Amino acid sequence: MSVIESLNDTSNKAVDTGQQLYEKTREYYKLKIFQQLAMTTGMFGKMFLIGSLLLLAMIFFMVAGVVYLGQVLGSVALACIVMGMFLLIVAAITFKVRKRIDNAIVKKLSVKFFD
Repeated sequence: MSVIESLNDTSNKAVDTGQQLYEKTREYYKLKIFQQLAMTTGMFGKMFLIGSLLLLAMIFFMVAGVVYLGQVLGSVALACIVMGMFLLIVAAITFKVRKRIDNAIVKKLSVKFFD
C-alpha cells in the first residue's frame, strides 16, 4: 500500500466520521427543539388554564365584594366606585413592579429552556 492510498483511506474515514457527527448533531438538535416546543406549549396551556380560572375567581370575589360593600355602605354605586378604585391601586402597584415580574419570568424560563 502506498502513501497516497493510505492518505486516501484516512481522508475517507475522516469524511465518514464528519458525516456521522453531522447527522448525530442534527438528530440531537431536532430532539432538543421538539422538547423545548413541547415544554413551551404545555407551559402556555397550563398558564392559560390557570389564568382563566383565577380570572373567574377574581370576578366572583369582586362581585361578592361589591354586593357586600353595597349593603354596608347603603349604595351599590358607591361600592362599585370603591371597588374600582381598589382595582386601579392594584393595577398601579403591578405596573410599578412589572420589571421584577419580567425578570422573574425570564429567570424561570431560562432555567427550563437552557438546561
